[in-house]
Amino acid sequence: VQLVESGGGPVQAGGSLRLSCVASGFSFDDHVVGWFRQAPGQGREVMSQISTSDGATYHIDSVKGRFTISSDAARTTVFLQMDTLKPEDTAVYYCAAVDASHYEHPVVFPFMRYEFDYWGQGTQVTVSS
Repeated sequence: VQLVESGGGPVQAGGSLRLSCVASGFSFDDHVVGWFRQAPGQGREVMSQISTSDGATYHIDSVKGRFTISSDAARTTVFLQMDTLKPEDTAVYYCAAVDASHYEHPVVFPFMRYEFDYWGQGTQVTVSS
């Protein structure tokens, strides 16, 4: 069981990137998949989440209207489309997943790191001004 992120890199402010999180060894069927980020010297915070059973999403206020989370029809990949990037978006981005089949539905999104079972290795996003 593995999560593999890709799509990070350098970008100028105002630009866009699309991050991908691929599930290896399982599918995202009835999972909550979240994107976290960790800037230098700061904690890891969750920014966006998706419930793959019904497509419900969550974004923190600072990325609403700029970031979009989605999954593919096969539920093996979750994407984070990041538009209008700002220098303060610079961070290592991690995807994480938890099996939500035992949750009540519609799910209440988890926010703590320990609530997620699987983690990717992270991908660096650097936004220059």
